[in-house]
Amino acid sequence: MKYSVLIIDDERELAESTAEYFNLFDVTACCVFTAEDGLRFFEENETDLILLDINLQGDSGFALCRRLRESVDVPILFISARSSEDDMVAALNIGGDDYICKPYSLNVLYAKVKAVLKRYGGSRTSAGQGICIEDIVIDCSTGIVTRKGQEVRMTAMEYKLLFYMAQNRDRVITKQELFDHVWEEPFVSDGTLNVHIRHLREKLEADPDKPRRIKTIWGVGYMLNTV
Repeated sequence: MKYSVLIIDDERELAESTAEYFNLFDVTACCVFTAEDGLRFFEENETDLILLDINLQGDSGFALCRRLRESVDVPILFISARSSEDDMVAALNIGGDDYICKPYSLNVLYAKVKAVLKRYGGSRTSAGQGICIEDIVIDCSTGIVTRKGQEVRMTAMEYKLLFYMAQNRDRVITKQELFDHVWEEPFVSDGTLNVHIRHLREKLEADPDKPRRIKTIWGVGYMLNTV
């Protein structure tokens, strides 16, 4: 079965009430309460987005995210009562696309989920045949990125960031422009952007520590070089 949202959270009452709220509107949602059930879900079901708690009873949402990223390519939004910057950066480093602190307002969470579903729904099916940057090819019809003929696995946000930079290659793109057009939120932290840029460099640069393609323009933003 296909759902819009899968909630993985061992706070059963909160997870069930969140799923029930989504289902009252036009977002189909279901919930599971353990990491094992989260993995088992994908044996017979699909989802467009995952809400994942960090603290799962007897397991870690971080560990589960790593396992999911081996085969699941949908946005993963962490939900947690832990609000330290270290936790947020760790969540993004292992494949999360965003981080939402508990307690959350159901109507605000619903609005955020709807926005994410809308953004990612079209991010991998943009018009055009493809974009080639030396040995990197972005297939706009399938959302597949290859480097030297080998597929490069990316999170939905990494793909959207790369695609926007490729559309605006060879010019300086400010951080604020990326916040507005990629995240579509004006108050994304520099740390969040930096983590995603680092991930792209690790996947696309010959030497991520000395990037040749994705250049930092200090104090301004970034540039994707093709020359």
